[in-house]
Amino acid sequence: MYRNVANTYQQANVFTANPLKLVLMCYEGAIGSLKLARDSYVAKEYEAKGRSLQKAVDIIDELNATLDMEKGSEIAMNLRSLYTYMTRVLVEADLKQDLRVFGEVIHMLEELESAWKQIAVPAERPDDIRPQPAGIPIDRSSRPALLARAWSA
Repeated sequence: MYRNVANTYQQANVFTANPLKLVLMCYEGAIGSLKLARDSYVAKEYEAKGRSLQKAVDIIDELNATLDMEKGSEIAMNLRSLYTYMTRVLVEADLKQDLRVFGEVIHMLEELESAWKQIAVPAERPDDIRPQPAGIPIDRSSRPALLARAWSA
């Protein structure tokens, strides 16, 4: 029952959040999942590690897929390169059992999250109307796709 309530709450957050908030939720989900994957690996809980790592990669892939390459120009291209790099090194690190890389990707995601938080602060009020940073999806129909995997079990 609790799981259903939590999923309903997360879905409500997705459908009502502004695009910047959605991006921040994705960063939060990816960082948390990677930390859980790293901790699960250390605890030799390999199934939990695999699920958490896959969730983190799925979130990073969703962030990558939602970039608006036309409007985002150089910023979107740089983010795409970073997201692609993160996905590649995480898969390689998992195969090589290199937890150091998990920490490096967590650090990169935390830095990106911090930058997005600085952008999002003035836009916290729902009545604020301001231009969206390049690469952020504006269309409400993209919201379910952006976080479908980020908060699923």
